[in-house]
Amino acid sequence: MDLGLQGKIALVCGASKGLGYACAEHLAREGAHVVIVARNQDTLDQAAARLRALGPIKVIAVAADIASVEGRAKALAAVDEIAGEKNHGPDILVNNAGGPPLGDFRDWDRDIWLKAIDANMLTPVELIKATVDQMIARGWGRIVNITSSSVKAPRYDLGLSNGARAGLTGFVAGVSRHIAKSGVTINNLLPGSFETDRLRSSFVGSAKLTGETPEEVRLQRMAETPAGRFGDPDEFGATCAFLCSKHAGYINGQNVLMDGGAYPGIF
Repeated sequence: MDLGLQGKIALVCGASKGLGYACAEHLAREGAHVVIVARNQDTLDQAAARLRALGPIKVIAVAADIASVEGRAKALAAVDEIAGEKNHGPDILVNNAGGPPLGDFRDWDRDIWLKAIDANMLTPVELIKATVDQMIARGWGRIVNITSSSVKAPRYDLGLSNGARAGLTGFVAGVSRHIAKSGVTINNLLPGSFETDRLRSSFVGSAKLTGETPEEVRLQRMAETPAGRFGDPDEFGATCAFLCSKHAGYINGQNVLMDGGAYPGIF
């Protein structure tokens, strides 16, 4: 299936590894130019090299904290460099930030809460604000926010993520419908348990709360998933690419859950 992404410019955050990288890879495979952003230069450079090997596309790696004003400015400048036009903005924006720490809400002070909200709610909002008008002017654009299955099925130890990402979800519900006639869509992609470094670190954090070993937590979490396995980042990236495609123009303001069937509700 041709996704119609040839020559589009994508800005993918948190893209040096894991789910963010998988999204960047699938967009690149479809012929999109990509700007990838992450904080670790070495990991980012390795990711960029793998993407460049996929075909004749432009890839720019930006080592920056996307949650900072300076980091967002660097990322958007890289998009303009590919476009050859100032204030062009991306055709595709994939918002993604590392989840906040797990734990007990009694241990979180105001500063911890504000850091989580800044990274997982306000940063995506700022990037949407900085890019959506250019998309509207061109009559086409795709924004995908990588959030979490905890938005629909909150977990106690993910309280910071539950709160911050739910705020982003509420914001998207309004703005996505407000701009729907413009040809620009905004959707949220909600991962459950995928084989990533983030998942493995969560086993360690949960084990500290329960007194179990990380391996016991891993086996229990896997057993709770109807699919009987954890997700493959590659299938997540493929779904992201579809939501960014020409075929997904009638999907807007939605929360697409990818959790192997773990969420027990019907809506």
